[in-house]
Amino acid sequence: MLELRHRGGCPGPGGAGPPPPREGEAAGGDHETESTSDKETDIDDRYGDLDSRTDSDIPEIPPSSDRTPEILKKALSGLSSRWKNWWIRGILTLTMISLFFLIIYMGSFMLMLLVLGIQVKCFHEIITIGYRVYRSYDLPWFRTLSWYFLLCVNYFFYGETVADYFATFVQREEQLQFLIRYHRFISFALYLAGFCMFVLSLVKKHYRLQFYMFAWTHVTLLITVTQSHLVIQNLFEGMIWFLVPISSVICNDITAYLFGFFFGRTPLIKLSPKKTWEGFIGGFFSTVVFGFVAAYMLSKYQYFVCPVEYRSDVNSFVTECEPSELFQLQSYSLPPFLKAVLRRETVSLYPFQIHSIALSTFASLIGPFGGFFASGFKRAFKIKDFANTIPGHGGIMDRFDCQYLMATFVHVYITSFIRGPNPSKVLQQLLVLQPEQQLNIYKTLKTHLIEKGILQPTLKV
Repeated sequence: MLELRHRGGCPGPGGAGPPPPREGEAAGGDHETESTSDKETDIDDRYGDLDSRTDSDIPEIPPSSDRTPEILKKALSGLSSRWKNWWIRGILTLTMISLFFLIIYMGSFMLMLLVLGIQVKCFHEIITIGYRVYRSYDLPWFRTLSWYFLLCVNYFFYGETVADYFATFVQREEQLQFLIRYHRFISFALYLAGFCMFVLSLVKKHYRLQFYMFAWTHVTLLITVTQSHLVIQNLFEGMIWFLVPISSVICNDITAYLFGFFFGRTPLIKLSPKKTWEGFIGGFFSTVVFGFVAAYMLSKYQYFVCPVEYRSDVNSFVTECEPSELFQLQSYSLPPFLKAVLRRETVSLYPFQIHSIALSTFASLIGPFGGFFASGFKRAFKIKDFANTIPGHGGIMDRFDCQYLMATFVHVYITSFIRGPNPSKVLQQLLVLQPEQQLNIYKTLKTHLIEKGILQPTLKV
């Protein structure tokens, strides 16, 4: 942090005293003026000068308590700490994967609720770190405003989602029509209210710290809310665009840990001393193979490949469609050296399997840098984990630090290389237009189809 030297108050021993009173001014001064000065001095002393701190002056956060179930502690009491941690991580990992499969079975709506819950918990963990580090300064309204901004940003993003994917439902509800029509204005007004509250909460000689925390909150919102919104956008493109990237990151995390645990010898990066080159390379090849196989298995089922759509007639999400060419088997000619090895000329693959290689490569080569970033963040604030929510793993943010980079990449990848016009979304937008506008579009479309020879011109009698 930048250094801000103390300018007020009396100097130390040996220094000059305060300046003498001006000519004609009473030595004691006005009582009211003295009272006001004392009050300002009390405020200055209370809030102090944070900016003179360096990284070494940041207060240490007390270590989190061990939340490992007692039954596991007793069962693993005879093992060394290294193997005890290995078993705890393994058991909890299998438990979380099992719960994840259950939520997938329950449908896309439950997956959206899961993403929202993870987003809120990650936000809570990061904001709590800021509160613990600076709690001695009693920042006014800090946590209240942080949660208020979280609500505002979620209201904006989820409102945009409702407007895009639930147009037919909104059309039947007059109250929702008003909220959707003026959604962005309402969102901006809510944010302005929080902005004004922040300005009113500023305290003398505490400004810079408060702006630090204002930036802390907004960067946290950028990391958590924006990325979780992209995850949900990916989910609407088809559950496979949600499952393959997320499971690839999970696979890379597990296999890199296993390769590093059993074969790791060469340190990878100073930010994470336990990360090794052996784990990094082993995780890469394992993840690419896993993503390729998972893409093949999931591409067979409409439930995973069809875009998630809301059907107003059944009042639920549906995943029914004619799979696109991306999820239909195609024949590909093999390179000469593979023809000799496999003794075949062609191989049948789903085109999505080729895309899965790009997704898996990013998950294993670039995704871990999200974890390195989180490691540097934790080292800066002298903490081991973001929280102690999951025994052996740390907080929710410790498990999802790589997922946020992955979510952005998948969204950019889809918009750049995959997504075309969405007929369902276009139809929903047409249904909310005025009848005159719909007729004009119908006439324009009919004329266009006749010119292309798709429709025959009607004969006038």
